[in-house]
Amino acid sequence: MDLGLRGRTALVCASTAGLGEATARTLAAEGARVVISGRRGELAKSIAAELPDAIGVEVDLTTPDGPAALVAAAIEAFGRIDVLVTNSPGPAPGGSVDIADQDIVAAMESLVLPHQRLVSLVLPGMRERRWGRILAIASVGVVAPIPSLALSNIGRAALGGYLKTLATEVARDGVTVNLLLPGRIATERTRQMNTFRAEREGVSVEEFAAQAQAAIPVGRYGTPTEFGAFAAFLCSDLASYVTGTALRCDGGVVPTL
Repeated sequence: MDLGLRGRTALVCASTAGLGEATARTLAAEGARVVISGRRGELAKSIAAELPDAIGVEVDLTTPDGPAALVAAAIEAFGRIDVLVTNSPGPAPGGSVDIADQDIVAAMESLVLPHQRLVSLVLPGMRERRWGRILAIASVGVVAPIPSLALSNIGRAALGGYLKTLATEVARDGVTVNLLLPGRIATERTRQMNTFRAEREGVSVEEFAAQAQAAIPVGRYGTPTEFGAFAAFLCSDLASYVTGTALRCDGGVVPTL
């Protein structure tokens, strides 16, 4: 299947590890020119060097100037941005009872503002060319809030509301806007969360991980490669009629349609 991505330019945020890296590698394998980005600049450049046509950019997207600097680097290298994959690490785990004002502000600054700033920079070109793909890597917490991840649930739900509104506004311009929601994928973030939950429940990490895996209908954790393939399709020419959606890659763990 030809996804129609050859020659397109894809900017993938937080792509030096985990789901972002897997998505970037799949897009590159499909012929896209890829911008690898993250706070670990040398790692971004190292990953880019392994791909056919890519650059690595060191950037902190939570700073006011970070999104603009990243977009400028991408355009300098490739002339335009056709695909934007936004991605950001989740806030520290914790419940809702003790949340302070500054915690919510920090969640918005990490989970909403960078995405909005990036979209505002790349959207005019996409609309002018009548083709664009905006995909946010989020969490199943958007549709089923996850216990002990209150700040993540708040921030990602707000992001979902923004992107759903945006999707309706730009659909006639050939620009699709979607969220891809990972469940339990075998990444470092999942391992960190397993450690936190195991300590909280007074069991070993191995025991908690096994319990969590048993609760997944397919009986295993997902792989970053599986997630990356799904993401690449949503960024493709073939997905032109899919927009304004929040799609799950979770092995069936969320008990709703």
